[in-house]
Amino acid sequence: MHYKRIISDPKIMLGKPVIKGTRITVELILRKLSEGAKISDILIMYNHIKEEDVLAALTYASDVVSKEEMLSITK
Repeated sequence: MHYKRIISDPKIMLGKPVIKGTRITVELILRKLSEGAKISDILIMYNHIKEEDVLAALTYASDVVSKEEMLSITK
């Protein structure tokens, strides 16, 4: 399960979700990918993580977004 690779601990990066055993946040992975980095680029930048970690970050983010509720604000 991908969630074994992603943890959230208030003592690490203020509780932001990170790749387990690192201080690499899901947010950082998403930002690098949105800037055009490939998974292989991220693995070179952060050589202590694996492709499965990057995929876990993507799965985690997708799951979080899918559970968001949309609020309709009318004036």
